[in-house]
Amino acid sequence: MLEDWKTGGFGIYIHWPFCQSKCPYCDFNSHVSLEIDQSRWSRAYIAEIDRYAELVPNRILTSVYLGGGTPSLMNPDVVHAIIARIRHHWPTINDYEITLEANPGSVEATRFQGYAEAGVNRISMGLQALNDRDLKRLGRVHSVTEGLEAFEIARNTFDRVSFDLIYARQDQTLAEWQSELKTALSYATDHFSLYQLTIENGTAFGERYRLGKLRGLPEDDQAFSMYQATNELCFDAGLLGYEVSNYAALGSESRHNLIYWRYGDYIGIGPGAHGRLTLSNGRYASEGWKNPGRWLTEVESGNGDRVLNELTMQHQSEEFLMMGLRLSEGIDPVRYERLSGKPLSKKTQHHLTEIGMIYDRDGKICVTSNGRMVLNAIIQEFLAD
Repeated sequence: MLEDWKTGGFGIYIHWPFCQSKCPYCDFNSHVSLEIDQSRWSRAYIAEIDRYAELVPNRILTSVYLGGGTPSLMNPDVVHAIIARIRHHWPTINDYEITLEANPGSVEATRFQGYAEAGVNRISMGLQALNDRDLKRLGRVHSVTEGLEAFEIARNTFDRVSFDLIYARQDQTLAEWQSELKTALSYATDHFSLYQLTIENGTAFGERYRLGKLRGLPEDDQAFSMYQATNELCFDAGLLGYEVSNYAALGSESRHNLIYWRYGDYIGIGPGAHGRLTLSNGRYASEGWKNPGRWLTEVESGNGDRVLNELTMQHQSEEFLMMGLRLSEGIDPVRYERLSGKPLSKKTQHHLTEIGMIYDRDGKICVTSNGRMVLNAIIQEFLAD
């Protein structure tokens, strides 16, 4: 059991909590701040890296992911200090991945060159739309022109650049989305994250929706048609849907996100950051203090974690199921049984296979394209037995 995490690998997530503005659809832990003491934040990240290195030494690192918030607002010297400290403590696989999320409005060529020199080798760029009207509705501070200029800077600086778009937006038609995605695919990027717009509680969009003021959202059947079109267009362009919302050329999948979906171990550092770590006596869930000021203070007192809770076998098996079924490669039922102490229900497997929701591929349980649209229901059926 204590070696189970090796199936998924080991990564480190660094959360930068600051943005230039708060997008109305975003439910991430992000904040707008006019003054940021980046030197103080750098010291705090390094202190947490050192603390975790004592907890899990001698691991071979698969990836580092700097997310947020808007990490492309970080000074390059801060990114350099973080990566250098991580490399000091852990050896890496040969083709390790260091990703930094970037919003087009914060992209500068000199800053990106600094990130590359620090060791970043992959950029995940949140363009979100190729339509100025919709960018404005989504609360983005960049235009389409600025976004594509930023993308070119990234592509000229880094070997790997991922491209994020949101679809099923207000008043968006299927034909419009098909045209927009074809344009995006023409840029020959080898990885896309293509998300259906979801309305989350606690966001500006969530409040507008509650009040009946968020109009023009597509009906379920229209959103499903957009999802089908997404799969078809990406497949035709040589990009496989290896996860519910992610498409990549073979070998260009996000190695960091695969750690999550394959239920590996990862350190979470920063305000509100989550982690999953296997220690000598079990597997634990960690979470940092959510408020940035509180997190800084707690780190300076010796520990930025708000919680470090041991996970039960049931909790681990549920998480493994929820994460793994998102992947086109599916899950290993033997691993599920090892984590949970009991096998998946054969009756449920047979029923879901009969109605076209799952299928068996070389002993793995995989979700069909139709099943992905009701993935939560499939997971609940498995967990009910």
